[in-house]
Amino acid sequence: QVQLVESGGELVQPGGSLRLACTASVFAVGYYGIAWFRQAPGQEREGVSCISTTDGRRFYVDSVEGRFTIDRDNIKNMVYLQIDSLKPEDTAVYYCARNRDNGCSGDYLSYDYWGQGTQVTVSS
Repeated sequence: QVQLVESGGELVQPGGSLRLACTASVFAVGYYGIAWFRQAPGQEREGVSCISTTDGRRFYVDSVEGRFTIDRDNIKNMVYLQIDSLKPEDTAVYYCARNRDNGCSGDYLSYDYWGQGTQVTVSS
């Protein structure tokens, strides 16, 4: 069955870096748009980045532009999210999700499969 598994979340100090990984099973990440969402306690799930199959275009929400980098490894069938210059407001559970087609969208309803999430906590 289709499966997405996130890893890499941990407690880090402000200004630190993390690399989150999303491992896909059964389907090839190169054929679908893959996004990272995050959800902080008491807040709605927010799309932060997405990589489409169309020319490998990458999208970022304004609040993470310049600090987050999404990338894809088709051989390993994984998608990564490099997070630099971490801020306390980046604290959230981060999820990867598969778009229903090869594009990207900020609407979580456009995604049909989700991972279980990985916790990122930014605190001194």
